[in-house]
Amino acid sequence: MISSEARWGGGVTLLLFVFIFLPLLAVLVNVVFPGIFFGQVQFGGFRQVLGLFERPLWRQSLWNSLTLALGAATLGTVLGGVLATIRAQWQFAAARWLDGAVWTLLIAPSFMIAQGWVLFASADGLVHSWLGWSWVTSFIFQPAGLVFVMALSKFPLAYLTILGATEWNVRQFGQAAQLCGAGPFAVWRTVQLPLSAPSYAAGWTLVFMDTIGDFGLPAALSTVYKFPTLPYSIYSAIYQSPVRFDMAGVLAFYLVLILGAAMALLVFALRRSRYDFLNARAVRAVRTKPKRAWLFNIAIGVVLAVCAGIPLGTSVAVSFLKRAGEGLTAGNVTLDNYVALWGGGAGDHRLIDFAQGLMHSLSIAAAAAVLSMAIGFVIAYVLSFTEFRFKGMIQLFSVISLAVPGVVLGIGYIFIWNQKWLEPIGLHLYGSPSLLVVAAIAGAIPYAVRVQMGSFGNVSGSLLKAAAIQGAGMVDRMRHIVLPLVRHSLLIATLAAFGTSIFDLALASMLQPPNYALMPLVIDRAFEFSKYGYATAATVVGGASVVLIIVAIQALGRLAFRRLDRRR
Repeated sequence: MISSEARWGGGVTLLLFVFIFLPLLAVLVNVVFPGIFFGQVQFGGFRQVLGLFERPLWRQSLWNSLTLALGAATLGTVLGGVLATIRAQWQFAAARWLDGAVWTLLIAPSFMIAQGWVLFASADGLVHSWLGWSWVTSFIFQPAGLVFVMALSKFPLAYLTILGATEWNVRQFGQAAQLCGAGPFAVWRTVQLPLSAPSYAAGWTLVFMDTIGDFGLPAALSTVYKFPTLPYSIYSAIYQSPVRFDMAGVLAFYLVLILGAAMALLVFALRRSRYDFLNARAVRAVRTKPKRAWLFNIAIGVVLAVCAGIPLGTSVAVSFLKRAGEGLTAGNVTLDNYVALWGGGAGDHRLIDFAQGLMHSLSIAAAAAVLSMAIGFVIAYVLSFTEFRFKGMIQLFSVISLAVPGVVLGIGYIFIWNQKWLEPIGLHLYGSPSLLVVAAIAGAIPYAVRVQMGSFGNVSGSLLKAAAIQGAGMVDRMRHIVLPLVRHSLLIATLAAFGTSIFDLALASMLQPPNYALMPLVIDRAFEFSKYGYATAATVVGGASVVLIIVAIQALGRLAFRRLDRRR
């Protein structure tokens, strides 16, 4: 008889395989057997794979992606490392603003950040029309400038990774170096930096993977600057006439290959060296107040103004202007852009209705958040408290969707769920909102699992063993023991999944049902048609709505938890 642990473990493994690994496998299979998912079984060999180096657009897309990812990863890791080092050692007034800006940039979708930079730095943008700085336009709209912009938006990944490694104080090593005559910089270079090498490597890899799979920046730039990348070329192959799934599959294959190489390089680097330097003498790091705190406040303020203030502030400013190029004058300030959101795009038939798109996106994100939280709860339980044989496979599947870009998963979903034989059994999901929910769940599961794993680690397994001895089944143990102890993490996991699902432009673009409005597409479509006021107003209202919903649910959740505690 199969045990309950095996049933639950096998169930979530199968679910992760269908939601995450199977679409990726379909993309790779289509490279060797093009057309296999559309009734044309033929062996294409590897000739088409090598065709990337014969097609100028493909070759340029690969080169642009690598240039952007390598540059942004290096610059973003340097910036994140410097800020994390400062934040870990000193306490100053701007430190909380830094933490808030980091999380804002981490949550905000890249296409919104990129749109803010376009409105700021384009030839008719704010910096040119208000300040007359034409050099900003020429700097931003070139490969080096795009690396700069991407690094400013992606550095939070490196910052949080490196900051997490500074939790413990190991200054005794630095003090030993100082006794040998080493100066402050020599101590940092020879002691602190080598000890932090794993976090720097992990941060660099995260920024690299997130950048090379980013779809938002090239989508936002397409209106003013041509910079094809692998994700955008994949999208173009799907939406050209005729549709070229074979081309998209080849480009996706190279994208997955590069991401796999990046992860393998990280694993290799970590396994080559030992970093187990924490011992019984390790204590928690304590931040001290610097002598010239005002210098830190000014420096951090300038960094935040550039990283977050320019893109987000520009979007807010443009949303209140009739014409962005005419400056901030009394006659140019208006609320018409916000009024137009609820009037079907100010009469422009090309624009999708914002209210409808907002409701659709909120409902899809809410469904994905609840379901991914429930699935993540079971996965975290299986990984923490069971002896399931295939826990390593569950870990692998739950990590894959973090590394694989949305455009690749989108193609895989088209291959898997656009099959005629699925229609009689009611599983032909392509072209329906249900597939968007499935895709959102796949993207949110890794966050839901990792948020809950932290609190699961604080639950003693002896409680569950005692309950099992008394005859409690696995469901009873989940419901009556684990659930009350980790309820706060369940709420956070739900909100994290909700926030990460609502602004996914890549999956929305790939899997949008016919005549079905989605908020990311509303913003992107308006920006594409140069309706900048409408696009930025939609960005402000959409972002503010999500933040208010998250804050309200969090407050209601805390209130509900307090009432439950009082009843008990």
